[in-house]
Amino acid sequence: QVQLVESGGGLVQAGGSLRLSCAASTSIFSVNAVGWYRQAPGKQRELVAVITSIGSIGSTIYADSVKGRFTISRDNAKNTVFLQMNSLKPEDTAVYYCNVDFVRWGEYWGQGTQVTVSS
Repeated sequence: QVQLVESGGGLVQAGGSLRLSCAASTSIFSVNAVGWYRQAPGKQRELVAVITSIGSIGSTIYADSVKGRFTISRDNAKNTVFLQMNSLKPEDTAVYYCNVDFVRWGEYWGQGTQVTVSS
């Protein structure tokens, strides 16, 4: 059973920064994609950022609402995916979920970490 454990959420004032981490219990070297999603109260879960690695071509995609403020990255040696969030806004308040689509194991979700941005 693959596990994804998120950390780094919390309460921050508008304009502040947070760095989310997602530690996988297995190697993230062979994946189709690693990404972060979020779900605000009363809203559907939405894509925040994703790194795809289909074949030899990879790409990084950001939601328009976070472009220029958030950065997704991965450390294969540590089996960890990161989301650096800068210039946070109250509308970024949500539960953030890590998602990894493993080539061998399929798609897994983390348990979520709460991010609250106060105005």
